[in-house]
Amino acid sequence: MTLTTPADAPAQEGRRRGLGLRADVRNLSLLGVLAVLVAVGGLTRPAEFLATSNLQLVLTQASVIGVVTVGMTFVITGGGIDLSVGAIVALASVWATTLATQEFGFAGILFTAVAVGLGCGLVNGVLVAYGGMVPFIATLAMLASARGLALQITDGRTQIVTVPSVLDLGVPDAYVLGIPPLVLVFAAVTAAGWLLLNRTTFGRRTVAVGGNPEAARLAGIDVRRQRLSLYLLSGLCCGIAAFLLVVLAGSGQNTNGNLYELDAIAAAIIGGTLLSGGRGTIVGSVLGVLVFTTITNIFALNNLQSDVQQIAKGAIIVAAVLIQRRTVRDGDG
Repeated sequence: MTLTTPADAPAQEGRRRGLGLRADVRNLSLLGVLAVLVAVGGLTRPAEFLATSNLQLVLTQASVIGVVTVGMTFVITGGGIDLSVGAIVALASVWATTLATQEFGFAGILFTAVAVGLGCGLVNGVLVAYGGMVPFIATLAMLASARGLALQITDGRTQIVTVPSVLDLGVPDAYVLGIPPLVLVFAAVTAAGWLLLNRTTFGRRTVAVGGNPEAARLAGIDVRRQRLSLYLLSGLCCGIAAFLLVVLAGSGQNTNGNLYELDAIAAAIIGGTLLSGGRGTIVGSVLGVLVFTTITNIFALNNLQSDVQQIAKGAIIVAAVLIQRRTVRDGDG
């Protein structure tokens, strides 16, 4: 956020339009990449990849990490980072699937998953916003603590879900017009995230804090409260994702959410969210999730080794960051 005079307004408006145009081009490019991946999958394994059941699987798998990525997009846009999202998903999933929690049925599992996510997000937010800790360190500490607590709760065992109303959400009979319920939840979270970031004061404050915290403070924004809210939002998304994962897997494990933090950050970056803060795009982040999920599916169907898959993801991330740097430099010019 910058303080401008009326004379600067035309230049600022032109710059915003330029950034908007580049965002549209970037999203179209990601759609092109996604179309190429679909073509590759259709050519290499047509019967398996293009099957309705496989496409439903791709969207369902994208839903879990996609919800996490929506929260991550807000945190990065606000100038932060959250390395603990995967561990929070694991902790929320195992806490929500203990025998004591399952006694309360569907509502108990959902409430516990969301409450644990919010609780972890609150701790992260307090440490960063009011404790003055660097986001990298604070969320790294949460990563270690949440993973350790998840292991302690499960004692290394898988906790099987026995609540029929939860398990029924994952069966084809629960699909709405062929769309799995998990995908509908992902779509709802995405729509809510887009509206919150692009059409509300909260979204404008998030961009302002991420772009220039001092200017945002001088403009009357409570920077600390805004940062706390962002980590709470990330925790909420982790709690929702944990519940979706419980539905998808039918169990809770301390290994759930492994490397989700890297996947979410990568998806947000290739989608166009600026790693240094001040700019974010929910649509781009969702497209990034779909690109990575489709890559994973194609590699699995073709029995290709996971290390090659990781190399491909790494190359995409590097290319996205280089393009992002060029875009920022051109925008400042």
